Amino acid sequence: MDFQELITKRYSVRNYKTDDIPADVLDKVLEAARLAPTAANRQSFKVFVIKTAKFKDELKKIYPREWFSQAPYVIGVCGIPEGNWVRRDGKNYMDVDAAIVMDHIILAAADLGLGTCWIGAFDADAARQFLALPQNMEPIVFTPLGYPADSPGRKIRKSIDELVVYKK
Repeated sequence: MDFQELITKRYSVRNYKTDDIPADVLDKVLEAARLAPTAANRQSFKVFVIKTAKFKDELKKIYPREWFSQAPYVIGVCGIPEGNWVRRDGKNYMDVDAAIVMDHIILAAADLGLGTCWIGAFDADAARQFLALPQNMEPIVFTPLGYPADSPGRKIRKSIDELVVYKK
């Protein structure tokens, strides 16, 4: 599918089949994360691949919705602040880089027929504990990863005129 079709068809999946994901398909999703651009190409992140069947109770502490651990995997992206590029005004690009990595994961997954749902409203302390993160690593975003068991609803987005400003 071409890119415009991909970004139109991608949606936040909230119901997953329990079917496993073939290793070669999972590898393609993870390769998309590896290829994601990061500020100054620092790649100061880690991607955690969690097999949900083994960790249902732990995952409920991170995000309590049933569908979060319904898919065969949950993917977490964590940033390493001191490894990231920092803009002159002190802005650390860790969150931006992690968002780009997760976006690559989500788009690659959609292209391969997999579903995802961006989760930012998780319990960071529970995630930190479950993943046994060192102090220098921060959980940024999670997504389930699996085959959708639902259908997309209607996408509601603002118009281009509401979002784009041309400075002439």
